[in-house]
Amino acid sequence: MLSSCKKWLDVEPNSQIKSSELFKTESGFKEALAGVYTLMIAENLYGKEQQYGMLAVLSHEWSSFPEGYNGEAEYNYESSTVQGRMSSIWNGLYQAISNTNNLLVEIDSKKSIFSGDNYSIIKGEALALRAFLHFELVRLFGASYMVDMNKPAIPYVTQYSANQTKQSTVKETYEFIRKDLEAAKELLRTDPILTGRTITQADDNGYLINRQLHLNYYAVEALLARMFYYTGEYEKARTAATTVINSGKFTYSLQSNLGIGNDLSGAPEHIFGLHINNMYTYSTEYLSKDANIIYTFYLNSATHDAYYPDKSIDYRYIYLFEVGEGVKASNYYSRKYSAPVSQELYYRNKSVVIKISEMQFIIAGSNLAEGKSIIAPINKVRQARGLQALTIEPPDPTATYIEEFRKEFFAEGQLFYLYKRLNRTTITGTDKNLVDIKAYIWPLPVAELEAGNRTNNR
Repeated sequence: MLSSCKKWLDVEPNSQIKSSELFKTESGFKEALAGVYTLMIAENLYGKEQQYGMLAVLSHEWSSFPEGYNGEAEYNYESSTVQGRMSSIWNGLYQAISNTNNLLVEIDSKKSIFSGDNYSIIKGEALALRAFLHFELVRLFGASYMVDMNKPAIPYVTQYSANQTKQSTVKETYEFIRKDLEAAKELLRTDPILTGRTITQADDNGYLINRQLHLNYYAVEALLARMFYYTGEYEKARTAATTVINSGKFTYSLQSNLGIGNDLSGAPEHIFGLHINNMYTYSTEYLSKDANIIYTFYLNSATHDAYYPDKSIDYRYIYLFEVGEGVKASNYYSRKYSAPVSQELYYRNKSVVIKISEMQFIIAGSNLAEGKSIIAPINKVRQARGLQALTIEPPDPTATYIEEFRKEFFAEGQLFYLYKRLNRTTITGTDKNLVDIKAYIWPLPVAELEAGNRTNNR
């Protein structure tokens, strides 16, 4: 599958001849959709930078990181290195969007070639991907919706064309996201993860197995919950998050599986995850105690203990880190992405994008914004991690919310977005005022400003 995807991954519309061949068959559409996911697992996107790399450095999750990330740690967005990584993420996400749009342009005229529910599921996934990828872009390159929804943000591209798409405001971008997600949700009502239809390898070669590795029906519902939380529609956020939780499709990792090192990625918890073929290789190079220390990301013992004060019982402390040796004896290295190739296939090479605990934090965050209790949803996560339930409302619920969030989503690329959503002036790990220096809004790539006739987004 991966080798065949390489043949058509041109982002430019001059690949129309390749597209005309690719989209003659249902299998071609399947390959095209798989190719979008393949683009997303690159090292500059979810293979590293949007998980434990650049995003984690910006939120000061690591005690130590490679020297090449000093610019991010200082929020020096004028640095050519930082701008290069930002541009790489921008280009990578828009390349995935372009390929998604290419599929969407073709699919309605070829509806008759699809078998079973594949037309509605493939189109629904593609619309959800387009929404998700733009959501990632506006979270980085747009102002926070709750701070300034009318500020210019990003182009929301819906056509496979060389023509320029106008820049949308933050509010307009979220409206486009909502429209695509709602359309995707309707199309995905035939998704086996919702209907409960059993899929075996004998059914279309097992095409609809492993729905957690696709933007499935409940992943769309989870994205709607995330979007409503970001736009301040708290009752809708709680309703969508509760729908996902109550589905019963996603369960917390068991201590028994963690203890034998079988489920380091938390696979049963993934509402939507990615299969990253090089994940173990990347982890060995960047996160391992055996890697060259100048290339690795790690925590010192003091920071590690501060993250997890209940270290004797917190599963995340006990099972998801390893301590170094010799000169590295006070360093702690994340095991979250280090599932060995000998591991059972279900647990191997899976990287989380959206997981069930986020739904509890969306409920808690919505409650926090409205001055309601946060402890019930927070306790669901705490108890799943081996901790005791909170029995009284914390004196500083915002501080407690952030503390619990930091240890739950460590090195998953989510903490920066939380700080931005809360518009925090200062965060743990730096004395800079992130609001004053506009750290939460990445500048548009220089090439985009120069050639695209864009309005400054900051």
